[in-house]
Amino acid sequence: MARVNGRRIIVGVTGGIAAYKSAELVRRLRRKGAEVRVVMTASAVEFITPLTMQALSGNPVHTSLLDSSAEAAMGHIELARWADAVLVAPASANFLARMAHGLADDLLATLCLATEAVVFVAPAMNRVMWAHPATQHNCQVLEQCGVKLLGPADGEQACGETGAGRMLEVEQLLDALSNHWQQGPLAGCRLLLTAGPTREAIDPVRYISNHSSGKMGYAVAEAAVDAGAEVVLVSGPTALACPSGVECLAVETTAEMSEAVKARAENCQIFIATAAVADYRPAAVQAKKIKKDTAVLLLSLERTEDVLSQVAARPDKPFCVGFAAETNDLEKYAQDKMQRKGLDMIAANLVGDGLGFNAPDNALTVLWSGGKQEIPRADKGIVARALITLIAERYHAQSSS
Repeated sequence: MARVNGRRIIVGVTGGIAAYKSAELVRRLRRKGAEVRVVMTASAVEFITPLTMQALSGNPVHTSLLDSSAEAAMGHIELARWADAVLVAPASANFLARMAHGLADDLLATLCLATEAVVFVAPAMNRVMWAHPATQHNCQVLEQCGVKLLGPADGEQACGETGAGRMLEVEQLLDALSNHWQQGPLAGCRLLLTAGPTREAIDPVRYISNHSSGKMGYAVAEAAVDAGAEVVLVSGPTALACPSGVECLAVETTAEMSEAVKARAENCQIFIATAAVADYRPAAVQAKKIKKDTAVLLLSLERTEDVLSQVAARPDKPFCVGFAAETNDLEKYAQDKMQRKGLDMIAANLVGDGLGFNAPDNALTVLWSGGKQEIPRADKGIVARALITLIAERYHAQSSS
């Protein structure tokens, strides 16, 4: 269950007697370290109260698409983007039908349409309703759309009949969530990643740095976790929250980043260096603030540690992926960096025109020995997922050769 720890999970509850199990599901998810938010349909609140779910989840319960207070705090789009997974348990026949037809007439159905996270449904209904061709057709449509069906189970039902239609038990639902994050192209792989800028002090109030926001690196970390990897992120100063399921280590200087990476490099199989590491630092840091009392100030600079080269030079080196942010001659400089540092792959991007540093979008030219692939301009989260897919392919191809 370690894979659930730190995950952001929306538990959707629809109308049905199995809603009592949802309370235990929320309680168990919290105990396993997940952050849980509950969304209930109008029918669900007839079976179990929002107050119960609020107490168990530790968060306000969302029940109305048009609730102005909920919308201001976290509306359907914010909820949809917040989630790492959506689990609708129980999922009634009515909800499955509405979802299969793309209806967005309540909060839960709307956020299921709006989310990019994985959506699970745990059907619960009478055995005849479950066996009905319409319900079976709706489930087939949902599976074709990428929705994952969990169950139902076979057994005694609340109506007194026996057959398929029981909602899975809480332990089975927890196992399904955990197993989801143990699968993927990087399942079982230990991945070390750097992100953000580094800062090199000039005096107690000034430093040398760059415009990196860390957004690309954090997006890569999230994509790697979703691909099943165990991820350690060594990050320079950013304003970003640690991604769910990622172990984050905060550093400031290049030397600190180098030490943190060295301490963990031998335990990783893939190393991705997205950090924009400072190439130079002041040869001497002034103990007091430098006063503006001269027309010209000269700083003596020295080279910083080359974190990526240090890892790539290890005798037991992991699969090494570098990043190259350039303003011109992108492929030429990227090829040179890859060969000079002995990398297995490099992801190069042009800086400017709304791309790269501090921008929501990016586009990459990914190079490796004998190969090249363009990842077109898109949101950094989308670009990161495409990059991780490519890294997984090349890593496995190299490992098996």
